[in-house]
Amino acid sequence: MPSSPTSSLVELGHAAKSAGRILARSSSSVRDRALLAAAARIDQRVGAILEANADDVARAEAAGADLTSLDRLRLDAGRVAAMAQGLRAVATLPDPVGEIVDGWVRPNGLRVERVRIPLGVIGIIYENRPNVTSDAAGLCLKSGNAVLLRGSSSAISTNMVVAAALRDGLVDAGLPPEAIGLVEDTTREGAVEFMQLTGIIDCLIPRGGSSLIASIEEHATVPYVIDGIGNCHVYVDAAADLDMAEAIVVNAKTQRPGVCNAAESLVVHRQVAAAFLPRIAAALVDVTLLGDEATRAILPEIGTATEEDFASEFLGLSLSIATVDDIDAAIDHVTRYGSGHSEAIITKDIGAAGRFTSEVDAAAVVVNASTRFVDGGELGLGAEIGISTQKLHARGPMGLRELTSIRFVITGTGQVRT
Repeated sequence: MPSSPTSSLVELGHAAKSAGRILARSSSSVRDRALLAAAARIDQRVGAILEANADDVARAEAAGADLTSLDRLRLDAGRVAAMAQGLRAVATLPDPVGEIVDGWVRPNGLRVERVRIPLGVIGIIYENRPNVTSDAAGLCLKSGNAVLLRGSSSAISTNMVVAAALRDGLVDAGLPPEAIGLVEDTTREGAVEFMQLTGIIDCLIPRGGSSLIASIEEHATVPYVIDGIGNCHVYVDAAADLDMAEAIVVNAKTQRPGVCNAAESLVVHRQVAAAFLPRIAAALVDVTLLGDEATRAILPEIGTATEEDFASEFLGLSLSIATVDDIDAAIDHVTRYGSGHSEAIITKDIGAAGRFTSEVDAAAVVVNASTRFVDGGELGLGAEIGISTQKLHARGPMGLRELTSIRFVITGTGQVRT
């Protein structure tokens, strides 16, 4: 039986819902002014943000947080500047609200249009990353949605300072500050209550690891979109350019290993394994490699990959490796262990690329490029609020359009149905 959310959380939600109605009818220019004002407020408060963040990092270190978690939590002047610049970039994007998706006229003269409208109140529940506070709020603001932000205890001091700056930006533009709500209760019980704000949260988006996703699936009573884990694969085909393959695998694994679009598994066609595996092992000298029997026959010095390893999102400098007989086996391996996030193939064979892109069931399939490009900014969406591994209502990087719904607008001249 779901528990009843506390009155303070419900009050915060109702305030956001009321503010969201004002936001939804505001003009694009007003929302853009709010974004720019919020960016200016963040620039003005760099010192306060970094001071709060230093407190959060110190507490996390004392609690024994791992290096990946600390990297996600820690801000510096450059990262804070990037948060402000991200808000300015979102302000330049086309406004999806009011966009006519399509339209037609019926034989009886009725004009039918499908128009984009805000979802309403977006709930974001996330771990560690204080940059999500500004990124998510900016995207929700631009798309006319109110947002309820529920970060983790590890980043609460930083999130409070950032959220205050964002709310002041709303006030500067004449919009209600309640359109950006921050939940300060970071307990597990509070998280469950947040997931059960039925009638308040119109769409819940989690940003975190497998335990958060499992909690959403167990407890949430509001509609949600899963920003899923990323057990991403790179498959090096028999027809691969091995220089290209080496550069891509190194980038996909090491450029930023603690994010969801980093490669976690390498699959290599047997025909090129003897030539490719030693060179990639030499290139990934700081990465712990774990291989199957066929891979260890070529790289006997590496560890043995277990079923758990092949299914893991390491979020660190570890990589599982499988050597396969053909593209069918490669697709089977990806299908068995992949998380539906992002998968890549390296090949000069158009037919192999076509099979991989059509048969691999993932939100994004990449040909001859790094999985690290599966990102809203890199793909031209301007920014993203997450990467959905679901198929409804959004899939892949979620930008502004994915934060809207469609309304039918039907205009007549007095028609009645007979």
